[in-house]
Amino acid sequence: MGGKPIFALNITCFPTEDLSIDILHEILRGGQEIANQANTPILGGHSIKDKEPKYGMVVTGLVEKNKLVSNNNLKLDDNLILTKPIGTGIISTAIKKNLASKRDIKNIIDIMTHSNSGGSNAMNKIKVSSCTDITGYGLLGHLKEMCSSSKLTASIESTKIPLIENTLKFANDGIIPGGTRNNYKFIENDVKFDKNVTEEFKLILSDAQTSGGLLIAVSEKNTDKLINELRAQNCLSYSKIGKIKKQSNKLIEIF
Repeated sequence: MGGKPIFALNITCFPTEDLSIDILHEILRGGQEIANQANTPILGGHSIKDKEPKYGMVVTGLVEKNKLVSNNNLKLDDNLILTKPIGTGIISTAIKKNLASKRDIKNIIDIMTHSNSGGSNAMNKIKVSSCTDITGYGLLGHLKEMCSSSKLTASIESTKIPLIENTLKFANDGIIPGGTRNNYKFIENDVKFDKNVTEEFKLILSDAQTSGGLLIAVSEKNTDKLINELRAQNCLSYSKIGKIKKQSNKLIEIF
């Protein structure tokens, strides 16, 4: 939303009687590395014993009210830019089924641990209309929310959507998480799919993401500026995947 983090607190649950404390040290070290990338000091935190390890952060930040970027302010003829490839849910399921290679595992870790701070910095430098992160509801779920609240329709070019390596292969092999299938059921009545879009690709577009990228709506005149800035910020993707048009009988059209 354009906010600048100023500090964070660690929140962790850990089974200290069952797992080595060294594992917890590594988890906290990893969190510190990501916080460092966003220039955000960690000022402490809270921990409790729990049989299932959990870790997260509470982050406090600041934003100027007139510069707040919301997910409900799409404008007619805006372009849609995606800053990370999608497919983490499918690849994670392949890992659980012992079907993923070491390359797949490294690739997905690199993508999920890549901070969105670069995308946020780029967005703050260039005037944009709207933004959402792509997480649990998948690309189409979060885009539906943007379109519904803005009373506009998104037209998406399927061939422009960046995918994590082997996402399509695993999807074609039926490696689809349950959350992704639920996402698809949630959005299917609001989306018009071209006849050439396969059932597997529909599910990919609904794939539940962990630490996905940003979906940014930007005017035509500022699109190249944003893409150049995303490139300069070393974002994983700066793909123009679609455009905003007048509201039709469907919130999203995929061709």
